[in-house]
Amino acid sequence: MDTPKHDRMSALEIRAALSLSSLFALRMLGLFLILPVFAVHARDLKGGDDLLLVGVALGIYGLTQGMLQIPFGMASDRYGRKRVIVFGLVLFVIGSLVAASADDIWIVILGRAIQGTGAISSAVVAFAADLTRDQHRTKTMALIGGSIALVFALSLVAAPALYRVIGMDGIFLFIAALAAAAIVWTVYVVPPEPAGARDLSRRVKAGMLAGVLRNPELLRLNFGIFVLHMAQMSLFLVVPLALVKEAGMPVGEHWKVYLSVVLVSFVLMVPPIMLAERHGRMKSMFIGSVALLAVVHAGFALAYRDFWMLVVLLTLFFTAFNVLEASLPSLITRLAPVHARGTAIGVYNTTQSLGLFVGPWIGGWIAKNWGVAPVFVFGMALFALWVVVAWPMRAPGDLERRSFPLGRAADPVALREGLARLRGVRDVTVLPEEGIARLTFYRGMLDENAVVQLVAGESMLSPDNR
Repeated sequence: MDTPKHDRMSALEIRAALSLSSLFALRMLGLFLILPVFAVHARDLKGGDDLLLVGVALGIYGLTQGMLQIPFGMASDRYGRKRVIVFGLVLFVIGSLVAASADDIWIVILGRAIQGTGAISSAVVAFAADLTRDQHRTKTMALIGGSIALVFALSLVAAPALYRVIGMDGIFLFIAALAAAAIVWTVYVVPPEPAGARDLSRRVKAGMLAGVLRNPELLRLNFGIFVLHMAQMSLFLVVPLALVKEAGMPVGEHWKVYLSVVLVSFVLMVPPIMLAERHGRMKSMFIGSVALLAVVHAGFALAYRDFWMLVVLLTLFFTAFNVLEASLPSLITRLAPVHARGTAIGVYNTTQSLGLFVGPWIGGWIAKNWGVAPVFVFGMALFALWVVVAWPMRAPGDLERRSFPLGRAADPVALREGLARLRGVRDVTVLPEEGIARLTFYRGMLDENAVVQLVAGESMLSPDNR
């Protein structure tokens, strides 16, 4: 077993968590800045008086993201994370420039669609998993999720001010500049990739995707992220209306509510994540958070006309939402095969994007035909169903961490590939300069003889260990 110092985040892990969460935040700020102001600006565009087209302009990003998350994730498994991230950011810059030049709603739709083709989320999350050990994975994902929540709140404050000063065209140009800065950040600040991630001889096989799609545990998590974001988009289709109509709060003042509840929820999410990680209660925390969201939506349906109840319920919503946003990708990276991690995250992000795309449509249809309260009831039903689906889930069991001495003939790249395919292995770090290979594995599942042979360079994998 590793000594206690290995239970702390290393300098590399801290750098990876901070740099990748900052990269995500920089990218997402550029995305969120248009949300509070675009619907108002669209009235000045040719064809912008058609609310359906305005909705398409906002939602088309999620559709193209959903279509390309899996290919980008698979590409990152073969060609390396940084290459894919930089390529995606270049596409995002191009799409932003196209949108900035638009005087017609259809050109904005084209620009937003091109922005969405830069589907880097899979590569970024897989990269974070590559650079962090299993016991620090949820904390890293929480930092990424928290940074997104904070920039979302910041965008609600900054967007109206920016729109007044530089207009919508200027915001799109600013977004392009943020994406360009993210490229520089990726190249020079984000840590280098592990050697295995740059192995261009690695083949991406169709069976890799099929294996991910057949994995019942991954399917449960993918269903969950779809429900989470479908309900989120439905919720925020009607909450702003409730703040205006029921609480008499002007749209320009809504940021005060959102900023407050996001900051408070960010603080409240930390203790349950830390306790669950420390005491092995990930499943209890996970299902409890989903159940809390069902209760919160029931509360919305009953009390959305009461301003202070709305604020309390929004705070609870964001707390549970942030906990799940952190734990879902963490569980995906733990349960997916190491060599197909980018592929698994690609499938996960595809279902997330589809939830973002479908949610407003279903929520809008329900609100149009039956009113506001049934939208909340719909969300409650979705989360109740998720509890049922998640109940049999297999959370990762007890983990052990061991270091094995390397043989002189060991090839670090081939060794990492071989060890990653052994039964029960969750993470592998090969450190030639220290002469060791560090393995994180499920207790009782590891074939130590196979490990010893591999690190000594004496044999290749047998079929039984694949």
